[in-house]
Amino acid sequence: MIKQKLPLRTGVGIIVLNKQNKIFVGKRKDNPGDKWQMPQGGVEAGEDYITAMRRELLEETGIQNIEIIKEIDKIYHYELPENLVGIIWKGKYRGQKQKWFITRFLGEEKEINLNTKHAEFKDWKWIEPKFLPEVIVSFKKDLYINLLKEINLVIG
Repeated sequence: MIKQKLPLRTGVGIIVLNKQNKIFVGKRKDNPGDKWQMPQGGVEAGEDYITAMRRELLEETGIQNIEIIKEIDKIYHYELPENLVGIIWKGKYRGQKQKWFITRFLGEEKEINLNTKHAEFKDWKWIEPKFLPEVIVSFKKDLYINLLKEINLVIG
């Protein structure tokens, strides 16, 4: 099977909390369904995790005004379903291993801009943390359940 020979892509994920502890999620441009996700992306050559996190957040959402609440110790990963292996990331990876950050959005909502050079989202909203596992694509559901546990440790 080709999938098992492919490596995992190294990436970052960003949990953005607003002042009410709701979480930023975006609706992907390439997914026709009603699925939402938190910002995430790959780590480029020469980048550390924090630099990659800030770059990805800016590229996908326009958000710059954040404080890092917690860098999650564990590296989480997910595997792509068979029908997406060979399609996403030019067929180079079978999934992602990610360093996640919990951040607090300090800016005004007008700062949020999805019409960026590297636009991935067509819409965004704030949701209660408990809804994360319900809005994500099925192959990332376990990841989001684990991230919800991390979020609850921070916000109670």
